[in-house]
Amino acid sequence: MKVTGNPLVDVGPKEVLLARPPLARVIAQARFPEILAVEKRDFVARFQEALRTDYPVLREEKTQSIFFSRTAAGRAASAPHTAWRFCDRDESWRVSLASDFVALETDSYTSQADFMKRLAAVLRAAKDTLAPARVDRLGLRYIDRIVGQDFELIQTLVRPEVLGLIATNTSENVVHTLAETLFKSDNPSCFVLMRTGMLPPNAVVDLTAIDPVPERSWILDLDAFGDQAPEFDVDWVVKQIDQYASRIYAIFRWVVTDQFLAHFGEKE
Repeated sequence: MKVTGNPLVDVGPKEVLLARPPLARVIAQARFPEILAVEKRDFVARFQEALRTDYPVLREEKTQSIFFSRTAAGRAASAPHTAWRFCDRDESWRVSLASDFVALETDSYTSQADFMKRLAAVLRAAKDTLAPARVDRLGLRYIDRIVGQDFELIQTLVRPEVLGLIATNTSENVVHTLAETLFKSDNPSCFVLMRTGMLPPNAVVDLTAIDPVPERSWILDLDAFGDQAPEFDVDWVVKQIDQYASRIYAIFRWVVTDQFLAHFGEKE
């Protein structure tokens, strides 16, 4: 059933599971004050051991930020930082740990309840082995991508006011279009950033989140973020992120049509 109310404040609809959801990735992140010892293998070993049964594959990555400025130097790079990636055996689920955040992401999402259960286990491992001082920021992101024959039906799958020019007779001439909207929600400390648009082949909005595909695509990128807490309370964090997920799902259902649910195989 199509959502007609205000998805930012109204109670959202019950989750509908799809046989072939176009969900490319889901990412949850909790940021905390920097813990420099996370750079050290010995310090991270206890965190790995707490999760190793479910995430046995470990990779160490070096990340570096580039800052642009108007000074003569033009740009400057920060010192490289270590990010630890813990994956399950088929690498469809991944836990990331850095000195100031822990994250869980997947391209094999099944349900909100399953994701929250997995997230709680990751957060408990972080609390027990790292003892973060507090929560600086929370975030949850769902990225849907429609491609191929599904893309050809986009005008029937998404409400026209969200599609913009893609819903007009100029759609065949559009090479690239992207809209970005920041919403406030019923939670005064939570905001939702929505990006929608059509991308040409081999293009993405955020290369760190999803890989490009060699064909045109339409994306719905919903990013809820906010909230701070004086303590790293796992139950509180999971509750907040679960509320983010419900709000994101309400927006998703407002964006898509009943034809979308039927096309992607609404389960009974």
